[in-house]
Amino acid sequence: MQTIPAPLVAPLFNPATFAIPGAVDTLLKRLRDEYPLSQAEVPGYDRHWIVTRHADIQFVSRQNELFHNADRSATVAPIAGEELVRHFTDGDYNLFRSLVQLDGEEHKAHRKVLMLPLAPRSVADMEARMCASVKEEVDKLARADGSIDFVEAIATSYPLHVVMDTIGVPRKDHPEMLKLTQWLFSWGDPDLMRPGSDPTSPEQQAATWKIVFDRFDDYFSELIEQRRADPKADFATAIANADIDGGPMQHSRAISYFAILATAGHDSTAHSTAQAMWTLAEQPELFAQLKNKPELIPAFVEEAIRWTTPVKHFVRHATDDCEVAGRPIKKGDRLYLAYPSGNRDEAVFDDPFTFRLDRGKNRHVGFGHGGHICLGQHLARLEMRLLWEALFEVLDHVEMAGEGRLIASEFVSGPKSVPIRYSLA
Repeated sequence: MQTIPAPLVAPLFNPATFAIPGAVDTLLKRLRDEYPLSQAEVPGYDRHWIVTRHADIQFVSRQNELFHNADRSATVAPIAGEELVRHFTDGDYNLFRSLVQLDGEEHKAHRKVLMLPLAPRSVADMEARMCASVKEEVDKLARADGSIDFVEAIATSYPLHVVMDTIGVPRKDHPEMLKLTQWLFSWGDPDLMRPGSDPTSPEQQAATWKIVFDRFDDYFSELIEQRRADPKADFATAIANADIDGGPMQHSRAISYFAILATAGHDSTAHSTAQAMWTLAEQPELFAQLKNKPELIPAFVEEAIRWTTPVKHFVRHATDDCEVAGRPIKKGDRLYLAYPSGNRDEAVFDDPFTFRLDRGKNRHVGFGHGGHICLGQHLARLEMRLLWEALFEVLDHVEMAGEGRLIASEFVSGPKSVPIRYSLA
């Protein structure tokens, strides 16, 4: 059985690689070409199958009983870090038990809690409220001097406010939610990680996760009590009063539910939005095309999600011996689903390394695939569409005002800074 040389694949497990423009795409293309479904043995980590092709990612993602999320860590974690998490949890590999870390009937029951509120029709009813947030963000352009860091000024704050407002988190607490998100997802980034943490230490990584979980536990335990006593029309009420198999949601599950909404619910949208602006600022012909044909904005949004692929991977675990693309997978094997690779797969996307608006039905896996596909995908699409419609109405020109920077994170990442100069229409 062919094994990927450790020096070749090790950068995929290193947050710093994701801060280098083009580095991940170059690495994953080589893996697709030479090791499309092969095992990796990186020092300090368990063996993983690296799943790089679009078809193989979709196949694994559809087989929910054969490939589990919850049996081990659902993301790449060093052995030492996993062992510390098990110490924290008395044997569980996961501190968080959100939808991501649940399988089978338990996953279905918890997914139903917000399935209707996050369905397309329900999300569409949020449009008026979202438009108020959009206006708040776009007005920043008029108050600035024609130069801003788009990440800091708009791309981060806009989805943060939308999601937190929808959950029922007051505005005064939004900065705390953002900080915890950064600590959790950007634990290896020197600018965003928990202060005092060592990004080279697996033990420190696990310790950060525990600190973040405890902070969320403190905050959302109080919110759960409030919403049980005084229900409101928000997601917090739905989670706090959820009926799971005839009883309330288990406390750790509820805290994890809130945590995934309060982190991934806004962070991935922020990254796709920021990368979209970075692309526009470097491609004036694309800006002109969208300015003249705003009906192309939905296609622009889908391509921005494919192009960015903010969630870089998840790990699935085989529950039985099987085959994937002719490879013998053994029970207990771990499979690393490389979503950016799937979204650059030449077998699916013509000219995959070009940002294009003519892809028709864009078959990207930017929201995952199968039973675990992102529950908030419709909300994310609407958020981005409304923002870009408003931005194209007021922007006359945009260009980069310096070098963009990427976040060092091997799990969820995108631009850290997108400095732009602009003029208003």
